[in-house]
Amino acid sequence: MDPDNNDELMTSTDVETSGATDALYTPADGAQTIREHLELGWETLMEASLGLLVLAVVALGVHFIVSRVIVSALKALAERTPTWWDNVLVEQGVFHRAALITPAVVVHVGIAAVGGLTPTTVDFVQRVTLALIAIFAARGVASFLGGVNTIYTRYESSRNRPIKGYIQVLQIIIYLVAVILAFAALMNRSPWFFFTGLGAMTAVLLLVFRDSLLSLVAGVQLTANDLVRVGDWIEMPSFGADGDVIDIALNTVQVRNWDRTVTTVPTHKFLEHSFKNWRPMFEGGGRRIKRSIHLDVSTVRFLTQDEIDELRRIRILREYIDAKESEIREQNERALADGVPDCTPNRRMLTNVGTFRAYCQRYIENHSMVHPELISMVRQLQPTPQGLPLEIYCFIKDTRWVMYEGAQSDIFDHLLAILPSFGLRVFQEPTGVDMREAFGAEPAKPRPVSAPPR
Repeated sequence: MDPDNNDELMTSTDVETSGATDALYTPADGAQTIREHLELGWETLMEASLGLLVLAVVALGVHFIVSRVIVSALKALAERTPTWWDNVLVEQGVFHRAALITPAVVVHVGIAAVGGLTPTTVDFVQRVTLALIAIFAARGVASFLGGVNTIYTRYESSRNRPIKGYIQVLQIIIYLVAVILAFAALMNRSPWFFFTGLGAMTAVLLLVFRDSLLSLVAGVQLTANDLVRVGDWIEMPSFGADGDVIDIALNTVQVRNWDRTVTTVPTHKFLEHSFKNWRPMFEGGGRRIKRSIHLDVSTVRFLTQDEIDELRRIRILREYIDAKESEIREQNERALADGVPDCTPNRRMLTNVGTFRAYCQRYIENHSMVHPELISMVRQLQPTPQGLPLEIYCFIKDTRWVMYEGAQSDIFDHLLAILPSFGLRVFQEPTGVDMREAFGAEPAKPRPVSAPPR
């Protein structure tokens, strides 16, 4: 091929390319580029191939230096500094992702210096590298924002005001902008052409990002109204969630249940379904006991004077029995003053169940684990086929689960053990022992308490 003709071809191509700077790049342009390179001759193709090889080696070399030397040096420096937030940025891969931009920049700048390439090819490679730079930069910024969220979670205020949802919204916006910039670069269009087209795609975007938008609004309300925090114990029966909140993200809230499984609940569902948050219980400093002892109604009776004297020996009942006897004596004297027959139906008398109820009330009031400033009471509930419920209602000072269950068990262990002293019996369904007694068989004797054999 004649060199003069080659110069004429290059000149005509320059003119065509400069006149089509704002034209849309199409597959036909790629076919034209291939034809132009085939017309350049083997010498020009060899020159272009050698130049591309050198450019690739330089780009890889720069990437190696940045990622293996500079980034490694930054990691070592972060480990030696007294601050901890720089270690978080390293763990999030911020520097590693930022290093990916360097080879794209080298190719974008150096492609113009490679000889033997047509302007169309140079322009196309520069468009591709610009698109890659936009994507790599978006990934780096997204990693940095993830590091900011990780740093923020190290502070106590993050439990009350989590920002992970807002960070994820920013990451979505950044990736969306990066995709638009990449398409604008590849298609040789102004980014504003795509931004203005978003208005026409509003309906599609609302459909695609429906859950994200609903979750964003729900997340703002949950945070602003302080409804849920990380670490809260919540119950949400509609989703089978019963445990601690471990993560509040843009679209989901993760709950670790007490069986160590994890339930994922869409964030916007917290505004559509009811849920119970146990945080106020922990902040109030008292955890409620509301449990009943079912008494056998057949054991309820009046106390004899000997039984009253015996129960008066119990320290916490002495004052109650003295006051109650005085009150009953005065009332009986007034009731029997007009010649009313002195019989049991006409007299007030102490009952074993009433005395036991008074004992329970004074026992929980004097218990070291029961909160003295919160309500505590012992009350009778309506009799049922399972007996007479005697409900213990109080609050334990230690809200930790294990300590609470231990204190509750200690209270009921004592009350169940002391129950026979009042002539009462706990109601329970017939057992094998009951059936043996009903048919006249001798019941098995309980084994005495003894130490296990050595």
